Formats: sequence, C-alpha cells, structure tokens
Amino acid sequence: MNKHGGNNQKSKMDELNRKSVGEFKESKKFPLVVVLDNIRSSHNIGSIFRTCDAFMIETIYLCGISATPPHKEIHKSALGAEESVDWKYFEATMQAMEHLQANGYEIWGVEQTQNSCSLEHFTIDASKRYALVFGNEVRGIEQEVVDRCRGCLEIPQFGTKHSFNVSVSAGIALWEFFKQLHKL
Repeated sequence: MNKHGGNNQKSKMDELNRKSVGEFKESKKFPLVVVLDNIRSSHNIGSIFRTCDAFMIETIYLCGISATPPHKEIHKSALGAEESVDWKYFEATMQAMEHLQANGYEIWGVEQTQNSCSLEHFTIDASKRYALVFGNEVRGIEQEVVDRCRGCLEIPQFGTKHSFNVSVSAGIALWEFFKQLHKL
C-alpha cells in the first residue's frame, strides 16, 4: 500500500492488453490525421509515430524534408509504431493540404499566430474530420500552410521559452483531441 491507500505495483507487459500490429490495423481509428511539415529530426518523427499509435490515430502525413520509414532513427524512438500507424509521404506540405481539403478534413495548425485559439478553449465537433499540422523545429509551420488552415491552435505556456519540442506539442494536442472526443 502507498501513502494514499492504493496499490502502485507496476503492470507487467502481459497485463497491458497490447494489440498486435495486425489487430491495430484492423481496429477502428481515431478520426484524425497528423501532418508533419518539414520535421528535421527523425527522433521527433519517431516519437510522434509512437504517440499516434497510443491514441490510434488514423494516419500521419510526412511532408518535405521529414524522413520516412524505414529509418533507423525513426525506429529508435517509435519502437515499432512506424509499422502499425499508417502514413503517406508528400513532397510538399501544400499537396497534403489539398488532399485533405478535397477529402473533407478541417485542418488546424498547432502554431502561435496573432489570432490563434488557445487549445483549452477549442471545442471539437464530433461530426467533422480533423487534421492537425505540426511544423519544423526552428521555423514552425510554413506561412503558406498556415494560410490554408481553418485556424491555429496554441498551447498555453507560462514560462520564458514559449515553445515546446514538436513531439511534446503533438502529445499535448493529440491528448486534448482524444479527451474531448471520448467525452461526447
């Protein structure tokens, strides 16, 4: 027993009810596409694959200079999630944007802009299909891509840096979307 009266014994691997890659592929996915706009770090890409696996995200769109599987550094941080999560590559992020818009997705950038909506004030409409765009570690989302988004969501920050690592931003935003859609 811990000081709060509960048992904090760590779960064993066989107790976690993990899906096989085949079971994951056959399962219903969370209706969200993650777009990576010129992400330079393969470790960040791998981390985002791992988060998308955890939340059963529909697809990742890798754009521009973003590395694609199979890739040793992606695999190192994805721990195999690059095999379970579906992904597509687009030479230019604008191609991905056009594809998503043509298929009825509402696209939101996760970026600090003059008129961005704070993530905690954003309300998801369960009848819509969404895509979230995450930008380059230095430049953020390219302006032409921001211009094609329905709007931008900003993660509130209170320290001195006012920036998160892109994989952390993805984790925070995906958790908020997941949390909201599971309440409905």
